[in-house]
Amino acid sequence: MGAGHDHSHRDARLSRMVIAATILTAYFAVEVTTALAINSIALLADAGHLLTDLAALFMGVAAVMLARRGSSSPSRTYGWHRAEVFTAVANAVLLIGVATFILTEAIRRIGSAPEVPGVPMIVVALLGLVVNAGVALLLRSHSAHSLAVRGAYLEVVADTVGSLGVLIAGVVTLTTRWPYADVVVAVFVALWVLPRAFSLAGAALRILSEASPSHIDVGELRTALAAVDGVTDVHDLHVWTLVPGQDMATAHLRSSADAGRVLTDAHAVLAARGLRHATVQVEPPGAGGECGVDC
Repeated sequence: MGAGHDHSHRDARLSRMVIAATILTAYFAVEVTTALAINSIALLADAGHLLTDLAALFMGVAAVMLARRGSSSPSRTYGWHRAEVFTAVANAVLLIGVATFILTEAIRRIGSAPEVPGVPMIVVALLGLVVNAGVALLLRSHSAHSLAVRGAYLEVVADTVGSLGVLIAGVVTLTTRWPYADVVVAVFVALWVLPRAFSLAGAALRILSEASPSHIDVGELRTALAAVDGVTDVHDLHVWTLVPGQDMATAHLRSSADAGRVLTDAHAVLAARGLRHATVQVEPPGAGGECGVDC
């Protein structure tokens, strides 16, 4: 019953992500068509950011489906869990590319900014606010239980800032006829996107490079394991992240005490630091030395 219940929840999450992607795809078509028709770089910048939202949604759906399917290959012992991390790298690259293009185009328009009608910008921006609010509500209830849904939900919420910027540019253009409102908002959106893109890329690459999680102090963990009653040495301690929210660890402990008790105490130390997926080996005194990273 529990497995079936979990399965139905996963299906509901996937369904909501697909519905959200469909709604955003329709709005993206409207926004990019309007941007090209009225020559608005602010709308184009927001559409570029929306494109990354869509990419995150579609890649998130693919990652969740791959992770659910697992792998029948004995050589792929972790299945497809890392698919979500690879999609994060791809999304970051896309974000950086779009932001760079918008900044380049904005610089090109300095001194010769074209006239952009304000009314279409206002209409599309208001539609964007409605769409983002609706999609955010659609994803919100499942965002606490799935990293893929949470990522898509945060992207949609963040895209609201872009729509607000376009709305402001439209109002300023309509009321003052200032031709650079469109360019200024485009630059703002691009500069707002870039730090998020680099942060996303950095977090994903940290996982792929097998670095220890930033919230785990490996030195402190080694000391805590060495303090377990009966442990005389700690070696081959490795901590890494499989996917966001799932940290892993391995450790070799040398001890002459009861192995069962040492294992229980060591796992308690690891679990207290969020490392519930850990493999601990207890070795008797004199049983070989440290074997290093090639073990």
